Amino acid sequence: MVPEPDPVDRLLLDELGEQPAGRIAVIGDDTGALAVAVAERAAGSVAEGGAGEGSVVAHSDSLVSERAVAATGVAVVPTLGEALAGAELVVLRLPNSLDALDEIARTAAVLGADGVRIVAGGRVKHMTRSMNDVLAASFEEVSASLGRQKSRVLHARTRRAVEQTWPRSRHHASLDLTVHAHGAAFAGTRLDAGTALLVRQLDQVTDTDRTVVDLGCGTGVLASLLRRRFDDVVAVDVSAAAVASARLTTQGRVDVRRSVGLTELPDASVGAIVSNPPFHVGAAKDSTPTLEMIDDAARVLVPGGQLVLVYNAHLPYLPRLRGVGETEILARDRHYLVTRTLRA
Repeated sequence: MVPEPDPVDRLLLDELGEQPAGRIAVIGDDTGALAVAVAERAAGSVAEGGAGEGSVVAHSDSLVSERAVAATGVAVVPTLGEALAGAELVVLRLPNSLDALDEIARTAAVLGADGVRIVAGGRVKHMTRSMNDVLAASFEEVSASLGRQKSRVLHARTRRAVEQTWPRSRHHASLDLTVHAHGAAFAGTRLDAGTALLVRQLDQVTDTDRTVVDLGCGTGVLASLLRRRFDDVVAVDVSAAAVASARLTTQGRVDVRRSVGLTELPDASVGAIVSNPPFHVGAAKDSTPTLEMIDDAARVLVPGGQLVLVYNAHLPYLPRLRGVGETEILARDRHYLVTRTLRA
């Protein structure tokens, strides 16, 4: 059953304006409700000479969201560029990241149809004036709708002649590593504090001839460093932007996979898992995915296998980790803990 549109979806639908004759790209839909409603409206305009069958495509960065949209029957595409190529209308759930928004806007301006326009919606509490500025870098006209039910829509039209600056890269001399990042990849090209603390503990990952997994690999920093020691390294992330970034950063030396957690790895097949796991789902703090991952780690690790995590010290992971096996704290600072758990 397709979920009902939420207030942001409903406001977006009311603000779409004239139905274009060509491609419509729905970006960032988590449930499929928005994509289905846009597709139904497009199908309903066929008799009036509007968009026809197959003109609506969807792209969601999260594989979980992509599968939810695909289950509705709306066509999904795996990359942002494929979705926006030739698009006349972009219907967008605003991302949390300004970099992600910038890549969407630039890609639409570069690859979209001549008259491409963006209709982007979000919850007012998550929106900032900077979003208008980001859209204005790629489009000449940016305006906001009146708010309704704590939601608002931004309109962007008349594309500028902009350059595509994504993905971006930065060389980290201390790591002898060039990090590449698409807009939606966590931390971008920088080294976030948690990952930096974990990097300093990678020598604590003991030798194994089994697979070593960088779970929630982001831009592939940990996977790249682990590959210098281990022959069989797999990097996993649910995010399409992260996977594309990690493939660039690791330069083909690591098996990078888009997957939901550890679900596609066989039982007792992994010697070590290293992770800086997320604690947000969208804009909301949510430890559930990491707690589920800790439980699943017990399935995929060989006896004596290692689970090395970095996380905010206040998060409720230690009791769950101790259920997997003996757990020790390798490092701590004011905000983060690095722990190692040996599978019982």
